[in-house]
Amino acid sequence: MWSHIASSVGAKVISRGTQLRQHSWRAIVRDVSPAINQCELTHIHREPINFERAQQQHEAYTQALRSLGVHVTQLPAEQKLPDSVFVEDAAIVLDECAILTRPGAPSRRPEVESLARAIAPWRTTVQVQEPGTVDGGDVMVIGKTIYVGLSSRSNQNAIDQMQAFVSPFGYSVKAVTVKGCLHLKTAVTQVKQDTVLINPEWVDKSQFYDVNFIEVDPSEPCSANAVLVENKIIYPLGFPKTQKRLEDAGIEIVLVPADELAKAEGAVTCCSILFKKT
Repeated sequence: MWSHIASSVGAKVISRGTQLRQHSWRAIVRDVSPAINQCELTHIHREPINFERAQQQHEAYTQALRSLGVHVTQLPAEQKLPDSVFVEDAAIVLDECAILTRPGAPSRRPEVESLARAIAPWRTTVQVQEPGTVDGGDVMVIGKTIYVGLSSRSNQNAIDQMQAFVSPFGYSVKAVTVKGCLHLKTAVTQVKQDTVLINPEWVDKSQFYDVNFIEVDPSEPCSANAVLVENKIIYPLGFPKTQKRLEDAGIEIVLVPADELAKAEGAVTCCSILFKKT
């Protein structure tokens, strides 16, 4: 099995590599806000965030996307919105439309406007309305099933609105109970077309249909977050035991440093809105 390790100056192959082809994917990312030390936190203690190091890690992440052939649109930092690097929470982009969210933290709701403008060239948009709240980090789409975590940030009203939006396109929206973590995708993410990486302490396997499971190593509870691009994943450095489980399952990995952004309760999926070109 092989892995890449990405850096701000490109991707360095640390074992066997293959020529990456251009994929039919777009990603929207946004630069790190200089106000990131005022970010929202729910499940972790506040630590000082090194802004320059966070910028470097975000650039390495962006380069990792590009190394996989993704066309990246990079938005400038929002100076007064501390969490705005975590663009995933503002929108869910499907092949047929985009759902603009109403984030659960009021401080994050102004982030949606600029993301709506960025998405508009490629998708028709609809928007979750009050009293619904949902963060994109609580949303995992596998085929025609949209799993939405019932968390401190996302509620049933938003799930009901989303079902109304996507029913004409044949999607089913399923509420999922999560515990002990911020978002659904803190606990589970897709790592193959038919496989998810999961922390079963934070979300029960019985809530998912027709998928295989790779469990995180129990000593690495925060290691369930990965970005799937075609048949490869972007995955954070620092979780060697879970990384080995992924490699043993035949999954090809591009590794990125992410520990500084993790101090803002963010993970690799949080930093992009990834969608197919149409």
